[in-house]
Amino acid sequence: MSSVHLTTGSQEPPRVEGLLRLYSMKFCPFAQRTRLVLNAKGIPHDIVNINLIKKPEWYFKIHPEGKVPALLDGSKVIVESLDISDYLDEKYPENPLYPVKPELKKRDKDLINKIGAVTQVFGQCVFTDMKKTPEEWLKDFLVPLQDFEDALAQRGTPFFGGEKPEMVDYMLWPWAEKTECIEIKQGTKLPVKDDQIPLLRKWRKTMRDYPIVKEIYTPPEVFWKVAECKLTGTEPKYDDL
Repeated sequence: MSSVHLTTGSQEPPRVEGLLRLYSMKFCPFAQRTRLVLNAKGIPHDIVNINLIKKPEWYFKIHPEGKVPALLDGSKVIVESLDISDYLDEKYPENPLYPVKPELKKRDKDLINKIGAVTQVFGQCVFTDMKKTPEEWLKDFLVPLQDFEDALAQRGTPFFGGEKPEMVDYMLWPWAEKTECIEIKQGTKLPVKDDQIPLLRKWRKTMRDYPIVKEIYTPPEVFWKVAECKLTGTEPKYDDL
């Protein structure tokens, strides 16, 4: 277990036989997905945090590209947040995060596959110097978000998973959590009207107070410090945030 972000010249912490290990970075939204799933399902695990700017030499033996998340299960390594989340849900059937009916599970997987369009706009808005007006950014966000608004309207429940969060909720949440970083980056709020994505905005507030989410919540002003380092090309002080 490593609460600090290990860097070049470090040694990997000793592994515990039979215990899952997640290689993570505290502020990575993709790694956050996996942490949410592990906690939601109550799966024992330890976490080793990786400095993604100065990656430990030993980590490339686990993930050749040095990315996070990566899950170590015995001698098996699983990478990519969606693949890890599905692997965990299948291997540990307690507290399932997908519907039992195959057609409903496929419906949720199809919706999850649409999250990429949301993350792409978020990345352009927060992590680049692309210039657009607040109205233009809002338009860019509303197009992919409408699928999620429509899904909540069709389901008529507070979460995509029903009365409690399930896989869609946890896969989307890391970017919803960081919505306020858009305001920090742009210097103003996006001009969202009351009748625009009201269900999704209500979902975000409800998710924010859910215990599993609240446990690993990162305030937007803290995440922004990491994002700002990416924009300026400086090294984030992960362990001081």
